[in-house]
Amino acid sequence: MPYEKVGKNEPVCIADEVPFDIPDSWEWVRLKNCCIDIFSGKSPKYIKSETAFHIIGQAANQNTGLDFSQCKYTDDDFWNSMDEKYFLRKYDVLLNTLGNGTLGRSGIVTDLPYPTLTDGHLFIFRTNEEVVGWYLYLYLQHRKPEIEKSANGSTNQTFLNLTKTMEWLVPLPSKDEQIRIVEKYKSLTPILEAYSRAYNNCIRLNDTFPELLKKSILQEAVQGKLVPQDPNDEPASVLLERIRAEKQRLIKEGKIKKDKNESIIFRRDNSHYEKRGSEEVCIDEELPFDIPSSWEWCRVGSLFQVNPRNDISDDTDVGFIPMALIKDGFRNEHTFEERKWKNIKSGFTHFANGDIVVAKITPCFQNRKSAIISQLPSGIGAGTTELHVLRDVTSMLFMPYFLLICKTNDFIENGVKNFSGTAGQQRIGKDYISNYLVPIPPINEQVRIVDTVMKAFSNIDDLYD
Repeated sequence: MPYEKVGKNEPVCIADEVPFDIPDSWEWVRLKNCCIDIFSGKSPKYIKSETAFHIIGQAANQNTGLDFSQCKYTDDDFWNSMDEKYFLRKYDVLLNTLGNGTLGRSGIVTDLPYPTLTDGHLFIFRTNEEVVGWYLYLYLQHRKPEIEKSANGSTNQTFLNLTKTMEWLVPLPSKDEQIRIVEKYKSLTPILEAYSRAYNNCIRLNDTFPELLKKSILQEAVQGKLVPQDPNDEPASVLLERIRAEKQRLIKEGKIKKDKNESIIFRRDNSHYEKRGSEEVCIDEELPFDIPSSWEWCRVGSLFQVNPRNDISDDTDVGFIPMALIKDGFRNEHTFEERKWKNIKSGFTHFANGDIVVAKITPCFQNRKSAIISQLPSGIGAGTTELHVLRDVTSMLFMPYFLLICKTNDFIENGVKNFSGTAGQQRIGKDYISNYLVPIPPINEQVRIVDTVMKAFSNIDDLYD
């Protein structure tokens, strides 16, 4: 059993104070008996201009050594008033004494390019001839959790007491064994650091893998590689012809306006051409990837009304959707607040049930804040001005497929390249949305793609929840 004798007093058993067992050749020693001096720094008067008078604060005391880029500075009056003992020496051990998060962090002086003092929030341990500074530093690092628990003060501000700190117990081997322990630690450090990097990389990969996998699945889906093509499906070209015919009917009825530069993309001589008005241009270099022969390319603006307006009675109960009520990621979720139309019809983005909304401002755009609007009162709504809206006026498109398009990496990355505006207020414009090239599968395949993607996403979520 470990006993302690203090002065002429009788020995007292300190078994309850000893934190763990040590080899028979080691001894428990009070920290004050390991050092020729233990003291705290002094709080100087700081000045802003950088001079040679360096002060180490808690931020500059790093586990790996002193970070002189984090130094503070004092004037020559304070500097010249300091006793010689307060100037750091090589192999002094430092301990942060204040604040949640920094308290208990230990460091060791290995290099002193400048004469240096510490402020009042650090303890300095200057070891005696029988104790290796590096050994004491390693022990303090090992005991950091217990050091934090020993602090006084409130939850908002904790601190170490110097008198109590001097009474800490240190397990002390012989000096030769201390040196061997330190040498072994230094030889293992590169291996431990390599393991730590590999471990952290593994954690980051594990955290990001679900999103990376979803991005990959979406990319396979919109390239026609996720589900097999069915030769019995009606080709996408027939669907597009029906959409154009329906739009013509709506134009004649005055329900939508005619697009004077409507885009029609077609194949000729194994190449893709785009007709706008009377002009035909080969767009092979603009197409990002190959698609199955039953698919077609089309501009978003040729399929949807982009940013339409609603025209209803002022007293109609409708839904209001600020950006915070649109979920991010690969989800299709939103909620709404109920309002009267007269209160939100001006100064907000209009949308209706079945519309796709896409956030246009950073970082909401990159975070995939997009959804298909549903379940609004009266089927109508308005919301944040930082949205683009896609409306299928023909009711011939399978909107969940096009929502997937808006969540693909290609759509997001190209949108970021087309950002305009100042830092922190960058956004994509209507032209980017209208001109974006969409791969169009047959309608039945659109349904199969969405069903397969949703099942895959659900399995991924179940696996990582």
